[in-house]
Amino acid sequence: MRAALVGVDFGQGDFGASIDELMLLARSAGAEPITTVTGKRSSPDAAYFVGSGKADEIGHAVQDHQLEIVIFNHALSPAQQRNLEKRLNVRVLDRTSLILDIFAQRAQSHEGKLQVELAQLQHLSTRLIRGWTHLERQKGGIGLRGPGETQLETDRRLIGERVRMLRARLAKLRKQHETQRRSRGRNNAFSVSLVGYTNAGKSTLFNALTKAGVYVADQLFATLDTTSRRVYMGEDAGNVVISDTVGFVRELPHQLVAAFRATLEETIHADLLLHVVDGASPVRMEQIEEVNAVLREIGADHIPQILVWNKIDAAGLEPAVERDEHDKIARVFISARTGEGLDLLRSSITEAAQVQREANLRPKDDTPPDAISTFTDV
Repeated sequence: MRAALVGVDFGQGDFGASIDELMLLARSAGAEPITTVTGKRSSPDAAYFVGSGKADEIGHAVQDHQLEIVIFNHALSPAQQRNLEKRLNVRVLDRTSLILDIFAQRAQSHEGKLQVELAQLQHLSTRLIRGWTHLERQKGGIGLRGPGETQLETDRRLIGERVRMLRARLAKLRKQHETQRRSRGRNNAFSVSLVGYTNAGKSTLFNALTKAGVYVADQLFATLDTTSRRVYMGEDAGNVVISDTVGFVRELPHQLVAAFRATLEETIHADLLLHVVDGASPVRMEQIEEVNAVLREIGADHIPQILVWNKIDAAGLEPAVERDEHDKIARVFISARTGEGLDLLRSSITEAAQVQREANLRPKDDTPPDAISTFTDV
């Protein structure tokens, strides 16, 4: 699908990196970016987000290149999206809808599909610009519409019923996850979750540590479903449960964070977070902050964290372990692809497991602070 990408520079962050990420997102969704239209504004235009003049420029690009879709690097209001589609005569997609579409394509498990559908319905219920009459047809239509009820009201009611059903199913799955976590707790298994910006190399690292064979690709959101494996780390650490989680991204839609809470709870209940960072990315510090923002949103910011500086082969760095002034582990420099530094990372996990085991054996009143840092600065 031939697409135009649109980005507006409001003077915040690295605009060039943001456009590059939009291009990756578009390609991950199956679109073919043909042209990019950019501009600068102090604030969004109420009607078209970009203003009428820039909207005309986008329209000329659509006609000149025979484009089928226009993708904005921003969240659009329902009115802005509707106005743009009328003016451009092509489908207009905002950043939230684009990410939701990628998640819908990538979801493999039953739970993942339920979570994506819930997020999509919650997003679409705020706009309903095309109607959802196909939901009515699936149920036969007759008897669904109350006296004087409009099509829009019918659509909203049908979506509301589906949302309630999906939430009930996900609540049931959440209870199943809690049972599994209690079982792991009885077995005294140290729990480690891999978190990080999408495409930072989490799944590659997960495979390197566990030999799990999880799908890996150089694309955004290659994997969505949480996968856990038990790994024996030697006598000092014993069995460790390592979990690979969904990647985060700038302006991750709140609907997705809410819908994927059952999946992300694996992170909330972890004993240690390995925050995987693309060490070769020029915007790695911004990506670290985006991940930490989501961790705060889901209530996982209190969990001990080690920054895993990945892709050192591309960044020209050497394997190493860095500690802060309190001798707490701050960063481990590795390459999940080549295996460099993995022995240092395993040693760091083992040390964290030992620290927790010793802390659990001490009386609560003299338990020392965590021996793992939440270090985030370079």
